[in-house]
Amino acid sequence: MVTLLVVIYIVFISLGLPDSLFGVVWPVLHKEFGIAESFASVYTIVTGICTGFVSLIAGRLIRRFGTGKVTIVSIILTAIGLLGMSFSPNIYVMMVFSIILGYGAGAIDTGLNNFVSLHFKAQHMNWLHCFWGIGITISPIIMSLFLKGENGSWRNGYQVIALIQLGIALIVLFTLKKWKLIEGDRSKIDDQEEKHKSLKPLEIIKIRGVAPSILSLGLYCSMEFLIGSWGASYLVNIFYLPPDVAAKWISIYFLGITIGRFISGFISIKVSDTWMIRGGIIASLMGIIFMALPIGKISIIGFLLVGMGFGPIFPSVLHSVPYRFGAEYSADITGYHMGGAYGIGFLTQLLFGYIATAITFKITPFVLLGLCVCLLLCSECVVKIINKNKEVLK
Repeated sequence: MVTLLVVIYIVFISLGLPDSLFGVVWPVLHKEFGIAESFASVYTIVTGICTGFVSLIAGRLIRRFGTGKVTIVSIILTAIGLLGMSFSPNIYVMMVFSIILGYGAGAIDTGLNNFVSLHFKAQHMNWLHCFWGIGITISPIIMSLFLKGENGSWRNGYQVIALIQLGIALIVLFTLKKWKLIEGDRSKIDDQEEKHKSLKPLEIIKIRGVAPSILSLGLYCSMEFLIGSWGASYLVNIFYLPPDVAAKWISIYFLGITIGRFISGFISIKVSDTWMIRGGIIASLMGIIFMALPIGKISIIGFLLVGMGFGPIFPSVLHSVPYRFGAEYSADITGYHMGGAYGIGFLTQLLFGYIATAITFKITPFVLLGLCVCLLLCSECVVKIINKNKEVLK
């Protein structure tokens, strides 16, 4: 179990590595390809659709092939996608490989989150997502090294990340038997395979609390994706920072998420998922307010504060799925959370991209503020529904 847990920690680094690359290279990439800055929204929505689609069917894939096999194939797909993107002659070829990247990301995300929520305590979910934060923090730093100077190339950065992904896939391959051993102990869940097959997607959505829970995660992803995709553009356009410096600031934002999840791992030993989610939303709201203050470049520190607030939200929502909705359909419900949340998140950043490039990126902190308030209200709505469900069952 300990060896497998270490491997999962490493895999979570792999999960985070590709997530921040596109946003930090876009200020350079759109000029190289000669396309409008707003086109980033179209590009990322393609990846989002693929990621969301695979998330919706991930429950069936996991039960059919097991989490270990799904994880290996997913990591390899992300590596292929990254390598293909690095050799793309134009944005359209790059979008084709982003589809492969999206398929890989969606399956591994759902599989690992469900596996951890079923077999490990809340602190491990936070610490594992902390390692996702390490991955997503490292990749902009690596990319910033290749963006320096007139001869800087974002392509080399993509290639380095792809090679790291392949190395992590080999690690998972060597421990495949351990994954099978753990999942073999899930006799109660495996015995209900037929029930899983009989439950239709619409029936999952109709489970009380599932829809608003997906919406709450979608609002969170909207904020995270918005900063990840457009944070660098915000810094370049509003504060006139060089692209490599903007990339470093985005790394600081992701570092904030990493720190927040590391600290949350200890707090979650004594505090419930509900309070972890609530506290994270309030903390991120304070960070966004700091970003919106008219205090010049000092407001950029808000990126770190927002990241720290974001830290516990995502892992706590996913870890709460088996408790809130039962373990029987947890893989499917987790998949629907991931798919729905990605869909909402990418649609939001798509709309934001067109609006911000047409008007001004100055609206960024205020849009984040509105999304965060909606997230708080939606999250509290979920808590009330779940509490009523528990009272009915008593």
